[in-house]
Amino acid sequence: MNKIIGAHFSIANGLGNAVRTAKKQRCNTLQIFTKNPMGWQEKPLAKDEIDDFLSAKKETGIKEVISHTSYLINLASPEKQKQYLSKIALIQEFKRCAALKIKYIVMHPGAYINGSEEDGLKRIAENLNFVFEEVVDNPPSLLLETTAGQGTNLGYKFEHLAFIIKMINNKNRVGVCFDTCHSFAAGYDIRDKKSFEQTIKKFDKILGLKNLRVMHLNDSKKTLGGRIDRHQNIGNGEIGLSAFKIIMNDKRMEKIPKILETPYSKTQNDLKILLNL
Repeated sequence: MNKIIGAHFSIANGLGNAVRTAKKQRCNTLQIFTKNPMGWQEKPLAKDEIDDFLSAKKETGIKEVISHTSYLINLASPEKQKQYLSKIALIQEFKRCAALKIKYIVMHPGAYINGSEEDGLKRIAENLNFVFEEVVDNPPSLLLETTAGQGTNLGYKFEHLAFIIKMINNKNRVGVCFDTCHSFAAGYDIRDKKSFEQTIKKFDKILGLKNLRVMHLNDSKKTLGGRIDRHQNIGNGEIGLSAFKIIMNDKRMEKIPKILETPYSKTQNDLKILLNL
């Protein structure tokens, strides 16, 4: 099998150097933030930044780079100002990714804060429809990430993502990113072949495997169904090595980019483990 595997890399030394670092660590894909994920401030990308990034992709042969949105974006918020800031930030993310020729943007669905889950899900869909109308000429697709369901975060049930997608006017613009740690923490067992197949069967029935575009491979510090989002290095958590061996050798997922988001100090070791499974 041809394994499409990478990790999240810092852009502290430039967008292009993130790609070059990924190549040095034997990656053929990677994930980045295109800006500071903890601030609202937006700075347009300079032409030399874009050119260097595109040159780095050509130099390394890495074609698939994935963007992760700012952690501040919350389209489910009941606060109008937060919704407005989130929509503007997401629109700018689309523009940056279009300039960088990035195909996929991964986003946590959001937290509803108060009221009901359904209210929050409706707000996400309505706000996404607004964003898609504003970026109609920008080609990236948005991938809704499965979550652990910590606090009032939505997306911990496959049904949540299906609800949002059903309300999206242009369904060609959306897909799903499956995070192993998040989904395990949400109660979806993947630790052995039987439980993994049961979870994938549910995913396919509710969301459709055709909509699975990216996977985040993270072990979990916390237990099954604990609804706590704590990533752990591969094989050192509650999920265990068997699940990752199943994923890395599943032909249905051969062409799906797989991204590590484990604690950075051991990322290189985690990559070696996955490549040898």
